[in-house]
Amino acid sequence: MQDKALGMLGIAQKAGVVVSGEFATEKAVKEGTAFLVILAEDASDNTKKKFNNTCEYYNCEIIYGWNKEVLGNAIGKRFRASLAICDENFANAIKNKIV
Repeated sequence: MQDKALGMLGIAQKAGVVVSGEFATEKAVKEGTAFLVILAEDASDNTKKKFNNTCEYYNCEIIYGWNKEVLGNAIGKRFRASLAICDENFANAIKNKIV
């Protein structure tokens, strides 16, 4: 199932509804445009704490999955520790593929 979620991430990237990188992801959460944040399992403890606090405060769902390299490859980039999905339908589809 998680391979399908990675495929959905690639489609979402092509659709232009994925922002990646720490600053862009944080900005999307704070602006209220992010429906789902995905953090790499090997992200730093600082990054995890920061996004846990930010997502809790702004009421944005956060999940942990894969590592930086796999997340980056899924969206056609190199390494990515954080991604935000800025479309509710894609966010729900990705969550459904993970569970």
